[in-house]
Amino acid sequence: MNFLPNINWAVPSWDLFIILFFVVAAFLYGLSLGRDRIIVILVSIYVALAIVNTAPYLNNFTAEISFNNASIFKVTIFLGIFIVLFFLLSRSALLNTIAASDSPGRWWQSIVFSFFHVGLMLSILMTYLPKEVLANVSENMRNLFISDPAKFFWLVTPIVMMVLIRKSKKSKMGMEA
Repeated sequence: MNFLPNINWAVPSWDLFIILFFVVAAFLYGLSLGRDRIIVILVSIYVALAIVNTAPYLNNFTAEISFNNASIFKVTIFLGIFIVLFFLLSRSALLNTIAASDSPGRWWQSIVFSFFHVGLMLSILMTYLPKEVLANVSENMRNLFISDPAKFFWLVTPIVMMVLIRKSKKSKMGMEA
């Protein structure tokens, strides 16, 4: 929390942009999409991350590109795979399984899931950025999103939340009807 008093509002920094994006995106995203769609988005992120990190030819291809373009290439590939997977999974049995009723979930569940979704997405995207770009970001932001403990936190916590936050009994009853 010692970060907030040090903000220079006259000269905005990358840190301020990241924090504002994080807060605004988490609230707007969560309230507009609803819990079930955000869970599908989270699953799409995990699958896209697994594909990008384990694709056998991706590292060989990026090695032939200059350093800055390689990180942009990985970000682009990740976002492309994520978007394709989201559209495919949102029209598949996965969404029907998660959203067996028309209930979008409670508002606070949407906010919680969107908070972790945006944090995970920022962590992944910042991980792919080159060190020269990350040099413009404060150590607090690097510790919050791309340090090893932070990456672990952003990767594991959404899964834990999916396990802990269950559907209400009303929406379960709607499934049986």
